[in-house]
Amino acid sequence: MLDFPILSIVTFLPLLGVLFLLIVPGNDDGAKRQMRMVTLVTTLFTFVASLAIWYFFDYTNPGFQFVESRDWLGGNINYKMGVDGISVLFVILTTFLMPFCILASWESVQKRVREYMIAFLVLETLMIGVFCALDLVVFYVFFEAGLIPMFLIIGVWGGARRVYASYKFFLYTLLGSVLMLIAIMAMYWDAGTTDIPTLMNHGFPGGMQTWLWLAFFASFAVKMPMWPVHTWLPDAHVEAPTAGSVILAGILLKLGGYGFLRFSLPMFPLASDMFAPMVFTLSVIAIVYTSLVALAQDDIKKLIAYSSVAHMGYVTMGIFTMTPQGIQGGIFQMLSHGIVSGALFLCVGVIYDRIHTREISAYGGLVNRMPKYAVAFLIFTMANVGLPGTSGFVGEILTLMGAFQVNTWVAFIATSGVILSAVYALYLYRRVVFGELNKESLKSILDLDLREKVILLPLVILTIFFGFYPMAILDVTQGAVDNLITHYSAALEAAGAVQQAAAGAH
Repeated sequence: MLDFPILSIVTFLPLLGVLFLLIVPGNDDGAKRQMRMVTLVTTLFTFVASLAIWYFFDYTNPGFQFVESRDWLGGNINYKMGVDGISVLFVILTTFLMPFCILASWESVQKRVREYMIAFLVLETLMIGVFCALDLVVFYVFFEAGLIPMFLIIGVWGGARRVYASYKFFLYTLLGSVLMLIAIMAMYWDAGTTDIPTLMNHGFPGGMQTWLWLAFFASFAVKMPMWPVHTWLPDAHVEAPTAGSVILAGILLKLGGYGFLRFSLPMFPLASDMFAPMVFTLSVIAIVYTSLVALAQDDIKKLIAYSSVAHMGYVTMGIFTMTPQGIQGGIFQMLSHGIVSGALFLCVGVIYDRIHTREISAYGGLVNRMPKYAVAFLIFTMANVGLPGTSGFVGEILTLMGAFQVNTWVAFIATSGVILSAVYALYLYRRVVFGELNKESLKSILDLDLREKVILLPLVILTIFFGFYPMAILDVTQGAVDNLITHYSAALEAAGAVQQAAAGAH
């Protein structure tokens, strides 16, 4: 496997599906069925190909594996791909969620089906590229280009306020990324390369690290999104089609957390240490404030969107504790949230396809007509709350353990978010699923069909499996996380020694 370009194949395989979509003739119902099938088969093949990466991945090796390097771009910029214990899991998550998105769109998307499917396949290539890129310029191209298909998915196939939501999403994320581009140029001028593994060991000057960290933070904080730059997310979620919300919550929000792990901590350790208290403050505000805001929502999607901001607060808090538990918990929380929040948006899509409203007040008593749906929705709700035995518990408890070692007040305030999440999640579940079935529009509603069972069952299984056996993820990330912490600690010690020497000289 060492010489086989498996990462490039997995990254660009969806574009092969785009070529097939372009040559499918006509636009009638038969042609649309063909387009959906071509897209589904392409995403399934991509997922199977990505499992080869998982199978041959050596999790005892903390470095980058399956490295491919081609001098296609000229100068000191190379097309370079590779994965380590952190990024490999996000590649698998991306390819795993994509077939569910296509199945979720099977009946709900009827207009411009060809363009819709092309947008999703292009988006898949760009998201996988972000997690595999080992060159700053290649990373930036994938990172920014992903905005375009998501902008179109929200703006063309979204709800009534789709244009407003898509422009807000685009402008927020683009503005932060312009600062990151300036920082990338500064890094190239200082280090003479854009090679990510080389830059990790470069040792930027302390003053420069501060500005570089802030520029990258501007981009990643919007992407997460962190409070107070989170306001684009509820609008984007509410207006996006179901599959768009799944990818937005499942993958695109994780690009920010991945960026902190790949760039902020290893490349700017002094600045990361200096700004950690600020990140803790923003994280606990996000956890508490957005949980309270979620409680006040009357739109199901908006409630889950604010819940996502709160859960990402645990991720940023865990990552910047710079403890093994905190970082492992942050990564686990991102992967778990990708599955659980994606599943929750799919659950919303199931009832929206039947009733065509997301107002909480329009529902009630669904358990009487949809018992299978009620069970699936309950499992994902419990995972979102962080119930022991579900994947949601593992990430939250690890990030809180990491925070407790660094700052007990941060851990204490963040723990209140666990209680608040139970309040808004169970409040939502009670109003939608329990109670009397007295609304006429719900009396003939049907339970899950075969397609919906095929979508939700694997997500139910994984949510419980990772809750009982988290080592399936933690073993893979362990080596890369230990390597990151060792590198970070060494950089801080070296900086401390320089400061002591300077003080002694005076």
